[in-house]
Amino acid sequence: MKFYLATSFIFPRSLRMRIFFLCFVATHVPLLTYTVWGLTTGRIAAAAFWLLLTATAVGTVLALLGIGALLAPIEKLADALDTQDEEEGGEGAVDLSRAQDLIQRLYNGVHRARRSTDKTIRDLDVAANEDMLTGILNRRGFMKKVNALPASQRHGCFAILDIDHFKRVNDEMGHDEGDRVLRALAGRLSEQTRRADIVARWGGEEFVVFFNGVIETEACWALERIAWRMQGDPIGRIDDRPITFSGGVCRWVEGDLTGSLTHADEALYEAKRNGRDQVCTAVALTPAR
Repeated sequence: MKFYLATSFIFPRSLRMRIFFLCFVATHVPLLTYTVWGLTTGRIAAAAFWLLLTATAVGTVLALLGIGALLAPIEKLADALDTQDEEEGGEGAVDLSRAQDLIQRLYNGVHRARRSTDKTIRDLDVAANEDMLTGILNRRGFMKKVNALPASQRHGCFAILDIDHFKRVNDEMGHDEGDRVLRALAGRLSEQTRRADIVARWGGEEFVVFFNGVIETEACWALERIAWRMQGDPIGRIDDRPITFSGGVCRWVEGDLTGSLTHADEALYEAKRNGRDQVCTAVALTPAR
């Protein structure tokens, strides 16, 4: 390490050129020694000099070519770390299975670190964007996915839902039952909406759905179908009556995302004030069912 640091002033931005320079100097030591000795003693022989010069030149070229080839895997690793675009086994990957030296150890170590880092990043991304209890998107993941929609899909309706009397579920039947009810509603919403729609847990007992490319009436129909099925196949019961939800719907056309969600939330609370188990739209704030 000391020698590496001591020679860092030689081509400081290129390890390859630094090694080439040191090899060039080292391979010319015999020639320089012979030349100095010959000139000092007057016993230099032209034939021997030219033979030694030719051998030195050939040896230098071979040494530089060999070192360049040996450094190639390290340069590939450096490029991969700089660009972060080399995939395991993908284009540009190098097969070092036959090697058993330091470069193979370095190469394998870097790729293990890359795989571990990539997995950690993926796990963190899932943890940051997915609700751990229900397995669907959380608020952050929902906003990220909606914001990533192409312009052609940035219109539709937002619906914010709230489980009616959910506090009683937790208080009277326990938090385990409350968690089960949350998972059950998340499952119903995921199963009974389209692949183009986006479902997420908004927080607590609230859920949000983006109905892609629909108007308020169509979004309300979709929620009515879910509510109707929950009557026949309840996700839980309170006082022997099926658990229901209230909802608020607001249309969104590319533009004020936050404002549209705020209006949907206001429509939700209007539905709860009107007696729950219904859906209100933000346009007229009147029950849709």
